[in-house]
Amino acid sequence: MRLQSAGYTPLMLLAQSCALLGFACYAVVLTPLQDAWHLSNLQSGLIASAFFFGYMLAVPLATALTDRIDARKVYLVGGLSASSGLLGMGLFADGFFSALFFMAINGAGLAGTYMPGLKILSDRMKGGELTRHIAFYTAFFGIGTGLSYLCSGWILNFFGWRYVFSVIALGPLVAFFLVWLFIPRLEQDKWSGPIHIRLNDLFPTDKWKLVLQDKAASGFIFGYTAHTLELFASRSWIVAFFGFCAWVSGTEFWLTATTLAGVINFFGVPSSILGNEIALRVGRQNWICFVMLVSAVLGITLACSTGQAWWLIISLAIGHTVFIMADSATLTAGLVITAQENIKGAAMGLHSLMGFGGGLLGPAIFGYVLDLSGSRTSQFSWVCAYIAIVIWGVIFIIYERRSGWIRRVGKA
Repeated sequence: MRLQSAGYTPLMLLAQSCALLGFACYAVVLTPLQDAWHLSNLQSGLIASAFFFGYMLAVPLATALTDRIDARKVYLVGGLSASSGLLGMGLFADGFFSALFFMAINGAGLAGTYMPGLKILSDRMKGGELTRHIAFYTAFFGIGTGLSYLCSGWILNFFGWRYVFSVIALGPLVAFFLVWLFIPRLEQDKWSGPIHIRLNDLFPTDKWKLVLQDKAASGFIFGYTAHTLELFASRSWIVAFFGFCAWVSGTEFWLTATTLAGVINFFGVPSSILGNEIALRVGRQNWICFVMLVSAVLGITLACSTGQAWWLIISLAIGHTVFIMADSATLTAGLVITAQENIKGAAMGLHSLMGFGGGLLGPAIFGYVLDLSGSRTSQFSWVCAYIAIVIWGVIFIIYERRSGWIRRVGKA
């Protein structure tokens, strides 16, 4: 079955949502596993970070291959890898080190689906506003992660944590079949002859240097790194935070912590899309700076709200999610538009690599600060942990404003 180019976007959005169902599995079971395996907060954070470590290891190869072969092939391998990692967690993981391994496999699978999925679209789009397709694609990251919280929470409540990973492993498998059955091969191969992948293809340092020398483009990359550090740390620990709020107040909200986290996560989808539209009118850099500052304030305020009424905690959590995501599509679309054509592929690879590098650091930093400042049963520790992840966006704004990033992009 062949689709017209306009039909590829909704199909890839559906596939991406399925591929991301395993994203929040560990965040949902973090507290039960921490108790069952006697993990410290740092160890719990490192397991969450292992997912992004696997992504970082695989994404250079995945992006290099999409320049040589149809990204569809890379996507299919990524879907199978993600399912394998989730099944491994559900069937074989029995402690800290085995969990690190299987979470890294799961992360590597995401590397084979996320950016290659965007490449599938860009290779097949015949018309339309590309930045808007990018905005929808990046925004649907929130749909997949929101569904991941909801589905994982329901499975955990009825069956236990091992079933969470084992059942959710069907999600990336469905994404595999959607792309395999409904996305046609490219009519003309990108590359003729044998494929030789050299170290310089995986880590094109010469091109990356050119990207970083382009201050207009590199600003979006550094901003994306700060953005993902805060975003993925928050997503990894939000269920545990709601559990702490319930413990402090002595009352439960009418939704479970996992369902609440999933519902709140959906607010990031329209935020990312609308944020990109606002940025087109007020200027990308001005919008990014404003959003990061407000997100930092809301994150710290949320951490200080424990013990308060649930309506206040939930309102602040929604506000924090909205402003974390409000610059997501803007940062990615800004890089795509700004990067020079001859190094755009390398720029996108570096953008993804450094972005998920922030995702690797964020959960571990959060857990380490919880241990360092007390424990996850102390409000002071939660405030310190949130400060530790939102401060990077503030540092980015101060540095880039002093370096004249806005003036450079304006001239470009």
